[in-house]
Amino acid sequence: MLGEKHARTLLEGALSACEADQAEVLLVAEDSALTRFANNTIHQNVAERNASLQVRAVVGKRIGVASTNSLSAEPVRRAAESACAMARFSEEDPQFVSLPGPSGAIAPLPGTYAEATAAATPAQRARAVRAIIRRAKDDRLVAAGAFSTSEIEMAVANSLGTFAHHAATSAEANVVVMGDTSTGYGDRAGVDVKDVDVEALAVEACGRAVRSANPRPIEPGEYAVVLEPYAVAEMLDYLSYVGFGALQLEEGRSFMAEKMGHKVAGEGITIYDDGLDPRCFGLPFDFEGVPKRRVDLIVDGVARGVVYDSYTAGKQGVASTGHALPAPNTMGPLPGHLHLQPGDRTLEQMVAEMDRGVLVSRFHYVNVIHPLETTITGMTRDGTWWVENGEIRYPIRNLRFSQSVLGALSSVRSVGREVKLQRGWFGGSLVPALSLDRFTFTGKTEF
Repeated sequence: MLGEKHARTLLEGALSACEADQAEVLLVAEDSALTRFANNTIHQNVAERNASLQVRAVVGKRIGVASTNSLSAEPVRRAAESACAMARFSEEDPQFVSLPGPSGAIAPLPGTYAEATAAATPAQRARAVRAIIRRAKDDRLVAAGAFSTSEIEMAVANSLGTFAHHAATSAEANVVVMGDTSTGYGDRAGVDVKDVDVEALAVEACGRAVRSANPRPIEPGEYAVVLEPYAVAEMLDYLSYVGFGALQLEEGRSFMAEKMGHKVAGEGITIYDDGLDPRCFGLPFDFEGVPKRRVDLIVDGVARGVVYDSYTAGKQGVASTGHALPAPNTMGPLPGHLHLQPGDRTLEQMVAEMDRGVLVSRFHYVNVIHPLETTITGMTRDGTWWVENGEIRYPIRNLRFSQSVLGALSSVRSVGREVKLQRGWFGGSLVPALSLDRFTFTGKTEF
């Protein structure tokens, strides 16, 4: 860890070397380690220490970005000079207003850093993996996956007086277990490595594989479904990508463009983004140093808002919500800490309330078909079952689907009361299971 004092000195040095009208410096440093296993055997231990310093220079309305992986004085100076040179030779962006000014002191976010995670050892990860492998062997399954720990530090400063610094840790474990005719999956994540319950993870993944052995085929069609949190998180990630950013809204690529303020999902659906929630790898500010704030996206089924960075906010004359990604960024601002508000049902209750339908653990190979209609396609994976009269009857072969996410959410019957943390690129999501009246499966597989 560099520490706030050292990080500030580095950023101020880069700013002083950048002869531009405005300048911004972003520093991201990470120490990460990973233990990977396959065929019930650990086969790789790796550790990496890396740092990236990125300079964004503004000359008039021209912008240039350069970066370096060396934090020595000379490479930092060259990065600053390169950013300035690129800015001077770039085309003007008439819609650019300004880098964000200072917003006062940003309060530290408790609960995002654990010493135990920063100090985790290969032996500690190996013991955790051994517990997973032991369970797989007991069930005559073959396990593959990884256990990783990381410590990350982020700092942002600009020539207008902005400065922000944050340190965090994360630990993640995932596993796929394979039998002769079935597979099972599970993952766990947390700030503190001690909170990653590998025993429960192994029981979950192996249990899915055992229960889904010898699947039977069913015909494609429209069915009621219960989606476990893995599938729900995947669905929300794609909805976020196509619909919850200000750039998509501005360019007419978001469903919000025509439906803001209108009902787009069932009344039980409330989705918001909250980077200040430490339960989902919270981050107090974005990659421009702007404080994050909660943004309500869909409330009781009604479309309410999107997220902004300083660029899209400047064009619209509104305030940034603290959702900038590192420059240069063609995607615009995106949520990184999605929450689907939980309901009052257990997974078992949702299954018991289904007359006929499909229980889905997870989606795989998902892609967008039609952004405005929020239609995605993909396949079920790692455990899919036929439900009849409130009971799981038998495992079924995987199905391909083509489904509007909003269409699915408009048929919500009930929402699970327990939420699961799913790790994201720079944050995480907290999602429950969902029971839906309608979900369209368009094809079937041979496995």
